[in-house]
Amino acid sequence: MAHSLNRQSRVGRGAPRDLPNRFEKLAMDLDPDVVQHDPEAEGEAMPNPKTTFLEDHSESIVVRNNSPDIGFGASINPYRGCEHGCAYCYARPTHEYLGFSAGLEFETKIMVKRRAGELLRRELSNPKWQPQALAMSGVTDCYQPAERQFRITRSCLEVLAEFRNPVSIITKNFLVTRDLDLLKELASFDAVHVFLSITTLNTELAAKMEPRASRPAYRLRAVEMLAKAGVPVGVMVAPIVPGLNDREIPSVLEAAKSAGARDAGYTMLRLPHGVKDVFQDWLKVNFPEKLERILGTVRAVRGGKLNVSDFGSRMRGEGPYAEQIHQMFHVFRERLGFGARMPQLRTEHFRRPGDQQLSLGIM
Repeated sequence: MAHSLNRQSRVGRGAPRDLPNRFEKLAMDLDPDVVQHDPEAEGEAMPNPKTTFLEDHSESIVVRNNSPDIGFGASINPYRGCEHGCAYCYARPTHEYLGFSAGLEFETKIMVKRRAGELLRRELSNPKWQPQALAMSGVTDCYQPAERQFRITRSCLEVLAEFRNPVSIITKNFLVTRDLDLLKELASFDAVHVFLSITTLNTELAAKMEPRASRPAYRLRAVEMLAKAGVPVGVMVAPIVPGLNDREIPSVLEAAKSAGARDAGYTMLRLPHGVKDVFQDWLKVNFPEKLERILGTVRAVRGGKLNVSDFGSRMRGEGPYAEQIHQMFHVFRERLGFGARMPQLRTEHFRRPGDQQLSLGIM
């Protein structure tokens, strides 16, 4: 028997419930009032339900894409699913390809690629590999809470630093500062960019929007630490949620610039597939009075729909509101001096350590 939506938010979770998988004919609906207590999580909000980590047996780690509105052609994703629990996350539908749900299972069943560093080393060692910039967190956040335990992102950075292969990272977690040693080494060869995603400076709002991500003050602190260490760092105000965080664009940009950010970008909220259901449920729980206004504006910038996947417009939207956001963002971006942008990632320092040893032996 299906249950109606419980109007109480789950502690430490973004999705209020699970959803049917769009590829599956059958679905199981668990009682929303069941809570699993985690006795080891002392002093922390109890996850509900408890997170499960599953082995990912992928035999490759570099994923290609040919999207013209994404700034990279290849990426590394150490994890599938994300504990951060952002209700708006565009990556939620990717979990359905694994037989899971875009709802609670996306943030509670995390696929872990333990061999990611080994697979990356094999890829870069192949003579057919053409040195190019890789993106980390192209889908899910490479510094989500699981990284504290598994350290898979760090293992990939160790390989990238050894080969001097450039990488661009985007995260909303202060944990990125743990790897300052490797990021500084990559920066010395113009081989790294780091972007912190900051949606809001309001701690209470951030706790609702991104329940298990670092709070805004810590993300700004990460920007400051990276900048002082000489690591090129920028900020992404993403996504812009109409009527929720759009008025914060100037203040977020100002705070990011003061912390040392060199560049800034933004994306507009998009709600593909199951994300629209998760986000609508989340609004009903947290901002019921704003639901119609927010969804109405989303439809206004998406041609009357909640999502349009057309290249070129899906990241920015169209119409008067989208144009207003575009103009406001760029006015403040230029006013605050973000015009210099990030230094170009360079590939000329790429090396294969094995090849270097061989040439020394011949000499």
